[in-house]
Amino acid sequence: MSEHPGPFPSVSSILPHRPPFLFIERVVELSEDRVVAVRTFQADEPFFLGHFPDRPVVPGVVLIEGLAQTMAYHSLLRRPSQQIFLVGVDQARFRSAIGPGIEVTFEVRVGEQRFGLVKGRGEVRTVTQHVASATLLGYATEPHENPAIPGGSS
Repeated sequence: MSEHPGPFPSVSSILPHRPPFLFIERVVELSEDRVVAVRTFQADEPFFLGHFPDRPVVPGVVLIEGLAQTMAYHSLLRRPSQQIFLVGVDQARFRSAIGPGIEVTFEVRVGEQRFGLVKGRGEVRTVTQHVASATLLGYATEPHENPAIPGGSS
């Protein structure tokens, strides 16, 4: 996966993720409450070897992680001294399969961050298809703090 220059800071300069667990290539749109990133999944992606050998399909959890990384980019760009963890996924739906060579768009509408929690509604699309959607919950904390969620069980 290569990183493409654009009008926004590079993904690797904002996110702590690195290949093979970096699922967005570049950010193409950014506003106060919305962020859009893209990724083209290549035929040599490691997960295609087993998911599925006869018909490679991007795993749904990878699409959800792509949405989470898109939301994290938005949050960390505004608060670079923090870390953000995905702590919840609700209403995830998968409508189409994605194979190698297809560019997908990850769009997240980000809500207000309160008490360290940030909520986003994400959509995954191709040029012609609605692929997946989910509501995401992230928890932002200072680096090296315990990432326990306020009010969560231990």
